[in-house]
Amino acid sequence: MNKSKRFLNNPKNIKQEVTNGFVLANKNRLYKICDGNVLIANNLAKDKVGLLIGGGMGAEPHFMGYVGKNMADCTVVGNFYAAPSPNIILKATCAVDRKKGVLYLYNNYAGDNLSFDMAAELAEEEGIQTKTVRISDNIGSIPINRKSDRGGIAGGILIVKVAGGAANSVDNLDDLYRITKKANDNTRSLITAAKSGTYLDSGELMFDLSEDEIEIGIGFQGEPGLLRTKMMPVNEIVDYMLERILDDLPLVENDKVVLLLNDMGAITFIELLIINNRINQILTEKKIFIFDTLIGNYYSSQEMAGFSISLMKLDDELKKFYNFPASSFNFMKGNL
Repeated sequence: MNKSKRFLNNPKNIKQEVTNGFVLANKNRLYKICDGNVLIANNLAKDKVGLLIGGGMGAEPHFMGYVGKNMADCTVVGNFYAAPSPNIILKATCAVDRKKGVLYLYNNYAGDNLSFDMAAELAEEEGIQTKTVRISDNIGSIPINRKSDRGGIAGGILIVKVAGGAANSVDNLDDLYRITKKANDNTRSLITAAKSGTYLDSGELMFDLSEDEIEIGIGFQGEPGLLRTKMMPVNEIVDYMLERILDDLPLVENDKVVLLLNDMGAITFIELLIINNRINQILTEKKIFIFDTLIGNYYSSQEMAGFSISLMKLDDELKKFYNFPASSFNFMKGNL
């Protein structure tokens, strides 16, 4: 495999340099503990339910970009494509606990599940109540009857947004868990790639894809998808993707959704707008109302030439918490 050229120093120092650079860019928003493994929002309210997100480094901006006002309280950063350790998660849990418990919200991958579950046991020994919602928006190649096996991709940002608003409003962990789980249950995403992403620490390609091929439903690091086929006009790709998403997330006339159109790392804004045009045509025909549209780089896979589509179905409760104003490094929002 060919290696990409990178503007890096010693690959062993990437994590420390990245977290230092991120904190320096967010001096008024967050601070770090545990040698930069934990980033915590400044000025947390004294009586709120805690919201802790996290996972391995590798995606951009991953969870670091979503800590702030009406977003997450804290993120735990693991090594490249590796879960943070249970002990680090425990330290983060203790740091954000305000005696009302802490919700763990993270992508549904085996390593993260193991680490966060162990941390939850350790937190219980410390007298801290926790609950867990595992982000599982990627419909990929896993059918809906195995939804609990699905992983998390860009739609997780919408779930963090709802959970962040709820965590600053509800009075107990049970309510935050219920609302966040509903947001997860109401969110679906799908990726299409035309070119592999690369591993930042090694520069190696994540998967092989011929120059004239695309793969629809591919995983974040190249896990097999729904369909590998020749390149086609993007309207046809969007039609296929939305058909799968709408089959999985039944919507009826006058339903409201949030649309997140995510650059996987290496496509242009022009392409994203063309894709958005087609999505709007389809949803307008079906009389599904797009309450809000987010377009940009929210959860990329290191130069993958591709995009993901995420839809979150709103009810009145989810709409209220999604609509709270928010401020984090990679997500800014005012009321609609």
